[in-house]
Amino acid sequence: MEGLIIGILEQGLIYGIMAMGVYITYTILDFPDLSVDGTFPLGIAVCFVMINNGLNPWLALIAAFIAGSIAGMFTGIFNVKLKIRNLLCGILTMTALYSVNYGIVGKASDFLSMDSVTIFSQTSFLFGNGHMAMYSKLAVILVIALIAKLALDWYMRTKSGFLLRSVGDNEGLVITLAKNPGTVKIIGLAIANGLVSLAGAVYCQYGRAFNVGSGTGTVVMGLAAVIIGGTVFKKIKFLRVTTGVLLGMIVYKACISIALALGLPSQNTNLMITVLFILTLMLNEFVLEKKVGVNKNA
Repeated sequence: MEGLIIGILEQGLIYGIMAMGVYITYTILDFPDLSVDGTFPLGIAVCFVMINNGLNPWLALIAAFIAGSIAGMFTGIFNVKLKIRNLLCGILTMTALYSVNYGIVGKASDFLSMDSVTIFSQTSFLFGNGHMAMYSKLAVILVIALIAKLALDWYMRTKSGFLLRSVGDNEGLVITLAKNPGTVKIIGLAIANGLVSLAGAVYCQYGRAFNVGSGTGTVVMGLAAVIIGGTVFKKIKFLRVTTGVLLGMIVYKACISIALALGLPSQNTNLMITVLFILTLMLNEFVLEKKVGVNKNA
């Protein structure tokens, strides 16, 4: 039971980093960015190759973030400069990244060698060989997730972060401030996909494997976490939105893990994800309707 809970927290926090990126595109920019399904395995591919070539695993995380940011910039450029519809922009980037990710690694799937150094093997000595050793990966993932969350919270309080929020809510305000809303949108997509790719890099070192199709359904998980975080945890005043997104992903992963533990066949996982996402959307709509009803009565 303890191992199951630790596994849920580990995967929830890894995918929670990804969900914070989806939060930027879905909630702040109101941009349906499907390139997330390509930038997550991009982070895995970049990290995989760097570690296999003996490079520092922490440096691989930074490189993955940069690679994801560049991919996100292309999505923004397609939309802002080439005037392609936002949904199609994400699809184009996602499709292109499938070939890019395959080309980076050179094969559709592979595993890190047993002697490959990862962020987890480098820090395992801090927890010894006793009972605390089973918490070593969770501690490292938690630190990375908190750094990403605090960095995003800090950025949102800057002038650039204010402009990013304004683009989604009131693009005209950005123009009156003599700023180009298109440039702000590109920056937002770059940061969002950088976070998604960072999550992929952490997942690569966690699972020690690469699969070119590992990003399938990533955006659905991210959206579910954002909606759960915004619906369930929004009423807790002292929690920031980013914290709610992280907790939303943990809740999401817990539902999937519990279903599998109760005997749901693993091949039905995608069906479970779809059903859970539909229920999340229904819950969100119910909360919105209830809020509208309260406002009308007031």
